[in-house]
Amino acid sequence: MSASAKLPRTSVLFVSALLGGLIFTSCASSNQLANKQLPRSAADGAANPASAPASESSSQKTEAAPINRSRPQLIKKAAMSLTVNSVDQTIDAVSQIINKQQGDLIGLKQQQPKNDNSRHTATIQLRIPENQLEPTLEELAKLGTVDSRNITAEDVGDRLVDFQARLTNLQKTEANLQKIMDRAGSIRDVLSVAQELSNVRETIEQINAQLKSLQNQVAYSTITLNLEAAVSSTSSQPAFGLQVQETWNKSTHSLSVFSVGLLKLGIWLIVYSPYLLIFAALVYGFNRWRRTHSPRLTQTPESTSSE
Repeated sequence: MSASAKLPRTSVLFVSALLGGLIFTSCASSNQLANKQLPRSAADGAANPASAPASESSSQKTEAAPINRSRPQLIKKAAMSLTVNSVDQTIDAVSQIINKQQGDLIGLKQQQPKNDNSRHTATIQLRIPENQLEPTLEELAKLGTVDSRNITAEDVGDRLVDFQARLTNLQKTEANLQKIMDRAGSIRDVLSVAQELSNVRETIEQINAQLKSLQNQVAYSTITLNLEAAVSSTSSQPAFGLQVQETWNKSTHSLSVFSVGLLKLGIWLIVYSPYLLIFAALVYGFNRWRRTHSPRLTQTPESTSSE
């Protein structure tokens, strides 16, 4: 037997433990080296996107969440009351401001003064981009004296997220129903799946419309502008020529109305002329009968008394 075969069992166990420790140490050092090189490889991947597609996708995922929560989704509404010298001129100026700010005029209501003590007023509703709200209010404030001004905001971020989540789930349900419909065998199954698919699509359209409406309200702010003239209006007497012209127009209009009325009356008389002739004949006959019989009625009492 060789000398190595005669080693005691304790020596064999010592050698095995020593080899295991070396193997464990080498594995630990390789893991530490990999952990140290990982950030460097990630940086290299950012510098060269083609070399590290996995790191690029992870970075895109980390950037997607802050985009949705970068700013609150607010529906802003503003109201302003102005006292101006001329309401008509102010309306023209407001139109120019709206065109400058790329907005829209969605409502205009004017109230003309009914007496000397009332004032000319107007209410204008504007819709402008959300980022142009403050500059537009500053431009409008320069048109007159600001009596009141307020801004309200409503956060609809949770509603938008809810609508988006529901829309995503419904779209997945629609895709699954379409697959089931393609594999359906009997007509009854096809009709049942088609009905469910129609209901899902209708719900998708409703949620999509609500989502777009909210997004539109967030993107565009609304301004309600109230205008009031600084002084009450005084009605000046029209010129002599205007009064004559107005009187001539009224008289000619009255003459035409009277002529048309006579023409209509003549047409009615022509249409009902047979009935009028019959009525006239009856009246004539009654009067003639009364004349012929009236002497007899008057003489009968006298003759009776004489006898």
